[in-house]
Order: sequence, then structure tokens, then C-alpha cells
Amino acid sequence: MVSIHSKTTRQLADTPSWLDTLTPSYTAPELDVIRRASELAEPLYAGQTGLTRTPLMQHALGSASILVAMNMDFETIAATILHAVPDFMDDWAEKLKTGFGHNITALVEGISRMEHIRQFSEMRGTDKQTDDAAQTENLRKMLLAMVSDIRVVLIKLAERTQTLRGLASVSADEQRIIAQETQDLFAPLANRMGVWQIKWELEDLSVRYLNPDLYKKVARLLDERRVDRERYISDVVATLKRALHEAGITAEVTGRPKHIYSIINKMKRKHLDFDQLYDVRAVRILVDDVQSCYTALSLVHELWPPIASEYDDYIARPKSNNYRSLHTAVTGPQGQAFEVQIRTREMHQYSELGVAAHWRYKEGGKSDARLDEKIVWLRQILEWKEDISEKGDLREQFKNDLFLDQVYVLTPQGKIIALPRGATPVDFAYTLHTDLGHRTRGAKVNGAIVPLNYPLQNGQRVEILTTRQGGPSRDWVNPTLGYLQGASARAKVRAWFRKQNIADHISLGRAQLDRELHRLGAVSVNQEKLAQRLHFNKPDDLLAAIGRGEMTPHRIHVALQAEMPNKVIAFTHAILKPATEQSSSTGILIEGLGNLLSRTAQCCNPAPPDQITAYITRDRGITIHRQDCAFVQRLTEKLRDRLLDAQWSE
Repeated sequence: MVSIHSKTTRQLADTPSWLDTLTPSYTAPELDVIRRASELAEPLYAGQTGLTRTPLMQHALGSASILVAMNMDFETIAATILHAVPDFMDDWAEKLKTGFGHNITALVEGISRMEHIRQFSEMRGTDKQTDDAAQTENLRKMLLAMVSDIRVVLIKLAERTQTLRGLASVSADEQRIIAQETQDLFAPLANRMGVWQIKWELEDLSVRYLNPDLYKKVARLLDERRVDRERYISDVVATLKRALHEAGITAEVTGRPKHIYSIINKMKRKHLDFDQLYDVRAVRILVDDVQSCYTALSLVHELWPPIASEYDDYIARPKSNNYRSLHTAVTGPQGQAFEVQIRTREMHQYSELGVAAHWRYKEGGKSDARLDEKIVWLRQILEWKEDISEKGDLREQFKNDLFLDQVYVLTPQGKIIALPRGATPVDFAYTLHTDLGHRTRGAKVNGAIVPLNYPLQNGQRVEILTTRQGGPSRDWVNPTLGYLQGASARAKVRAWFRKQNIADHISLGRAQLDRELHRLGAVSVNQEKLAQRLHFNKPDDLLAAIGRGEMTPHRIHVALQAEMPNKVIAFTHAILKPATEQSSSTGILIEGLGNLLSRTAQCCNPAPPDQITAYITRDRGITIHRQDCAFVQRLTEKLRDRLLDAQWSE
């Protein structure tokens, strides 16, 4: 578990005094980097204030202090101090790279990109009916995907925590906007990353401004200061440790008072009154084996009387997600109830990082196996941060590979769209609406015109330029040209072309089927029933499939035999010849080449007596098109050199 010690919002000391407090935590060279960062930032920040009207340098040092308490590395601390430098220095990237190196510069750049999150959130507006859970989830994912170093996210969380500590100084409207953004985006991220103390503080401070009356009511019902609740838990933990030690049980005992947001959330979720909650204070015992779990349970019940209705054995009867633990509630010292959870270390590891992960339970929503795996990896990196900070390049160690398989972009209205990595504006258009994709003729990314096969990047705003009518280009389904990455969009383009040529396909399919039925002596077959037997809604759908060459001879033969069981149908492989392939020996003469294998083009499906032309392709031989085919009409002068005269032979 990653945690920090909460700090008061007292006025920070001057910068030199603050730097002196870091001596036990960092080496002399590391302290020198942090000191130089402070010396660069302080004159730039002079007279400047943050969102809460707090002096900017004080805000930066307060944010850095939160990360110092988390034992973060010196690069993270220096970058936190320098986070606002890009706002006050034109050539900041060059100067930071010269003075502090690539890693710190990259962190500052990442923080600057993260600032766009506030703009995205504001664009979405405050209409909760349209601001659905999927969009909020995509926004969280985009926030993580936009940074190449996960330390940037921690810096932003610390900076947001410091902002909320001073939120009392701004207007009520600003308080609600910042608090709602915090509750929607930043607290869930802290929860997923296992940064518990930041999570608790963000949640408590946000609900304080979003629901002040209920917050004050719960605070009064607790009837004690948080420091008193923490002292109470410490005394309980000490008592349990002594009892377990005397019983010869090796155990790890931790505890915490439930924070106000969590209490309010549980009251709402379970429709309980405050006096029905028994886990306002909670203790957790981790032991080596299952037998020790039940021994520890007996010791707890010997120390304090249990509340019978609050006992749950999730070891004997695990939850549906395989969560296992013993839960009990007891009436402790001073008559105050508290909850005790008892489990093995293996069970605890599973509950934190397995499919029973606490963050997913708290946030709710549908399970996403790939996302769960990524969050597990992220938490493990943070757990190991003290170790990896000693293993060379910090940026490489904290490199964020969480969302390399997706990219998150925005519509002009601020809606977030998740696309596969490498997706193009054409993929984007088809994701929004099939008709928009068909009519796409150009695209703007962040206001600049880009090619339609341009690979989109995280956080870009995409605008599609369309024509009033028209259809897609066949180039879009050519994988070598890179217009489409998504299988769904590619299928929509192919479906469009099939629909455009459906009349020709039906005519060609009817001619082929009639010819074969006459040859087989099966002209009396009911074509409507034949279509239904082959799982088509109507005969025209069957005929179109035959015309496109999508029906195998064997399927037609089997269906005919089933439809006419009393007639022996002589089956040959020539029953239906696909319309997409012919040779010159069957009736096409090509200028100067005599007999040559050729294919009829699927885009126009030429048939006698159409005027035709032959086109030499790069890798598929010669393709026969109608002379008025749109493909032929669009050929450039250079490609027209590949056209040859062709005609149907007599």
C-alpha cells in the first residue's frame, strides 16, 4: 500500500528552511538539484497565485511536501517545484534541459499536458444527464495515457490535494467545480494507484464542498476530532499486537478511522443511518495461514464483546469474486464499535491486486480484465519505487506502458473517443457514425488539416470535413495505404460497396442460378424456400450473394437436394462459377496479349454487352472494368498507362 502522512495546511516556512527539512531524505547532489529548481522558480513565481489565490511558490512547495512524505525521488520533487515554469518562460524547455537534464524536463512537460484535463472537463459541461460514466472513465484513461512517466500523475494528484487544502478562499461556484472534477477524476485515480492518504484527503475535501450540510452532520455525529480517532485506533492496534504475540501468532496489525466521504458513501449505498454503521473505525489483521485467522478471531472476541449481526465468514463462503476474509464488529473501549478484518497475507494480496481488487469494488462499473492487469502493474511499480530508484535511469523505470494499445481523442464538442492505437481520422469518423464515415473527405487535428491516413495521438481534437453526398474510397480498405485500423470501420466500407452494386449482383446471380437450375432439371424449385434454407430473408439476398461469388457450389447443391429430396441432382463443381474471376478463353480479348488470365472487377462487375477496359494491377494480374467505372475515371495520367483495350469475344 502506498500512503503518505497527512499534513496540516499551516503556512509553509521560507524556501531555505523548507530545503533544510529535506536533508535526511536526499543525498547532497540530489538536494543541490532541488535547491537549484527552487532558485529558478522563486523569482518567476513572485507575485503569482494559483487557483486558490495562494502564492504560487507556497503552493509548489506544499505539493512537493506531499511527495516528500511519499518518499518520492529527487527528480519528482524538482519537477513539482518547476511545474508552472512553462507559464512564465518562453524558452523553458531548452533552459530546463540544459540546467536539469532530460528527465526533469520531460516531467514538467508532462505536467503541462495534464493541465489540459481541466479544459476537457469544462468542455463537457455540468449536465450530468449527458456526462455519462463511460465518458468519465475515458477521461481517466486518457489522463493516464497522455503521460509517458507515471510520476507525472502522482505530481498532479499532489498538486490537486494542495489546491483543495486552500479551497476555502475561493467562491462557492469555483469550489463546486474544482471539487466535482476532483471527485470524478483525481480521487478515483488515486484509488486505483493505491495512494490511499491522497485518495482519502481528496474525497473528504471534495465532499466538504459538494455536500457541506451532510459533511457537517456526519462530522458532528463522529463527535471527536480525527486525531482522537487515530489515537483510539492506535491503542486498539497495540492491544491486539500484545494479545497475538502472547498467543504465539505472527501477525501484522494495522488500523485506520473511516474517513467522512467513505461514511457518507456507505450510508447512501446501503441506505443506512449513521448509528447502523459499525466500521467507522476499522482494524486489519494479516496472518500466515487459515488456522491463525480463526485463532485471531477468537482472541478478538475474548478482548471485546462481538456484535453478532456483523459477523461474516468469507473464508468458508467466499464472495462471487473469490474475495476471502473474516469480518467481525465488536464493542471496544469506551463503548465504541469498530470493525476487524482478518485474513492471510495471500488473501490480502489477492484482494488488493487480484480480480477482487478494492479499487474496482469501490468504483463499481463493469469489469475490464485488461485495465485490471494494467492497474496491478501500476501499483506494483509504485510499491517498488524505493527499490527501482536505485537502479539507473528513473524515467525508464517509471515509464508508463499502460495504454499503448489505445488512443483517446476528442470531438469538437469535447466528447472523448477511444480508438485502437494507430487509428486515423477515417476510423474516428466511422466510430462516431457510419454515414459520417462514408461522407468523409478531409480532417483537421487541433485546427490543422491532416491526411486521412494520419495516425491520431492522445488528447488531440479531431474535426471531420464532409461532403453532402457520396461514398467511401476503395483505397480505404487497402491495408497497405493505412486509412483504416479498425475491423468494424473496414467492414462498414465493404458493406457500402456491396450495397451500391446490389442490382448488378442480383441480375448476375439470377442468370447464374437460372442457368444451373435448367442444367440440373430443377426449374420447379421454390426459390423463396431455397433462400430461407440458406438463411437469407428473401430470394434477392440469395441472388446478390451468388452474384458476388459468396456462395459455394456445395452449399447450393446441399440446399437443392434438401428442397427436392425425391430428385437426384447431379452435382458438379461447375455449378456456380464465382462472378469475380474469368479467363480470356471464356470470352475476353485483351489488346496485344491474346489469351490471358484475367479477373472481373468487383467494383463494377462488367458483363456483356458492357463496354470494358483492362487494367494491369501491381500484384493481381489484369482486372476487367467497365469503361465508365468510377475507379477508371479517377485514375491519374500516370496510372492510365496501365489501361489496355479489351472487348468481349464473339
